[in-house]
Amino acid sequence: MSLRFFGAALAVPLFLAAGAPAAADDAKPAANATLPDEPGLKAPPGWHAKRTEWGDPDLTGRWPIDNLSSTPSQRPPNLGDKAWLTDEEYAAALKSADEQLKLYNLEVKANRMGMGHWTERGRPMRQTSLIMEPTNGRIPPPTPLGTELSKNMKSSWSENTFTWVTDFSPYDRCIARGMPSAMTPGAYNSGIEVWQSPGYAVIRLEMIHEARIIPLTGKGPPPAPVKSWMGYSVGRWDGDTLVIETTNFVPNQPIGGDGGSGHAVPNSDQMKIVERLTPTGPDHIHYEAWVSDPVTLTAPFKYDFPWTRNKDYVQYEYACIEGNEQTRGYIEGTSPYEAAKREAREKARADGTLQVADRSTSSSNR
Repeated sequence: MSLRFFGAALAVPLFLAAGAPAAADDAKPAANATLPDEPGLKAPPGWHAKRTEWGDPDLTGRWPIDNLSSTPSQRPPNLGDKAWLTDEEYAAALKSADEQLKLYNLEVKANRMGMGHWTERGRPMRQTSLIMEPTNGRIPPPTPLGTELSKNMKSSWSENTFTWVTDFSPYDRCIARGMPSAMTPGAYNSGIEVWQSPGYAVIRLEMIHEARIIPLTGKGPPPAPVKSWMGYSVGRWDGDTLVIETTNFVPNQPIGGDGGSGHAVPNSDQMKIVERLTPTGPDHIHYEAWVSDPVTLTAPFKYDFPWTRNKDYVQYEYACIEGNEQTRGYIEGTSPYEAAKREAREKARADGTLQVADRSTSSSNR
């Protein structure tokens, strides 16, 4: 589902926040001593992941992140550098989330379907945002070029009038959700599944049915002119940690944030994402993702949150816009050009020449 109505009504924060070490290419997690007692962020002393039959750390399983949907991607500005909720604040956040979870049953009782049915809500973590670096948990400012490019970043989340497919994002058109957003929770369909075989790992995503195939053979990415919507990923093992470097992105996809025009900041073909998947127990993975783009962003930023295994989670087909009619519907319903055509048809109908006009239109479009 890529409906602007749902996007606006849900107000699910899909923006990014920021951070960077001196060398984001080989960023490592902070020392365990700096992490709070939050499930999934650190492994018990002496614990190591079990191995596959060919000797790699075993990360296979279902790791849906729908349980993270109540934690915003970008930290609210009023919290500043506050990364963790106090006990009292956390209790209040849990209470608020529980009230939201009641919407489903309330809608059933009222014999109606609303956001309680459409959204898959989780309970918040103590983290105040999914982005944990820089310390303010917010995306860094764009470069001057990033600011300029953001003016042309259109989507059904920001526009009211649509005249052609370029007014829609790849996400609107069900091509790809893009990176790094594909690895963050959405309003629904937040399933993640990891498969492994000798020399490969696959991350299967429920939304827009993406499958990231990651070779672990030491082979590098293809030449720079070869690009993909989700980029090209190569992986390697650092102890128990799977490190994934992704490059070769199709440019002008939304990274997130605000370039000053109310539109998202786009990526360039120089964007690079370095992810670290570290098992921290039988049912947890510590996920980190450094995102850098020297062309459109003034600094890198990092996602940092736990995955929790849910063996009962089932990924369903993501039908998106069935019949591929959504884009055409937006254009026909909002563009001045289409409005003029409708007015001409109404005039032709009143003049009794509608059949001739329609025949002329259809023949010119063949």
